Amino acid sequence: MKLSIKNILQEWGPLLFLVFIISSCRSLFVEPRYIPSGSMRPELKIKDRLFIEKFSLKSSSPKRGDVVVFRSPFSFDKKLILSRSKPLPSRTYCFFMSFPPITFIPGLRDQACDAYIKRVVALPGEMVGVNNKGEVLINNKIIDEPYVKYKCSIINSRCGEFDNQKVPENHVLVLGDNRANSWDGRYWPGGRFLPIEEIIGKAYLRFWPLDKIEFF
Repeated sequence: MKLSIKNILQEWGPLLFLVFIISSCRSLFVEPRYIPSGSMRPELKIKDRLFIEKFSLKSSSPKRGDVVVFRSPFSFDKKLILSRSKPLPSRTYCFFMSFPPITFIPGLRDQACDAYIKRVVALPGEMVGVNNKGEVLINNKIIDEPYVKYKCSIINSRCGEFDNQKVPENHVLVLGDNRANSWDGRYWPGGRFLPIEEIIGKAYLRFWPLDKIEFF
């Protein structure tokens, strides 16, 4: 049986409209996120699922300790952009690439469309450094980070250490809790600090696994 365009629109139109509405709400208010790596261990593990909210950061700045989701450094780091062989994808393209099953189609994924999840550790105007254990120093004093359990081994890694730098206005420093295994601001070639405008939202609720449900 052949389907006409009219029949296709009648059958699929309402569903596509519903998907559009849900997608718009997802974009504006809250959206689910999946943890793909161990960079935030032990608090967040691979395959954990979170809801991130987008309200609070529209009216206030990030705070130290916030767990935030942000756009890929491949989309804003100038040196990473210069290393590309093709133009940056549009945000519309990246938006639709975030939906399964599209995200699993070979050849469509672009690193610039990825999202990262890390923790805010330094704020605009602060003098920040990182030592060879991965500990954060604000004004030369190590800050308390009870969420960090996996520090660096001096023998195996220098942990992206750097001396005091001032966090620029409208930027923050974000690091993974797993300091020994996280690609974060310590290693971005174009600059260590994340522009606040690149933050998508803040972790609000872990909803999976069920025995680990938790508000942040």
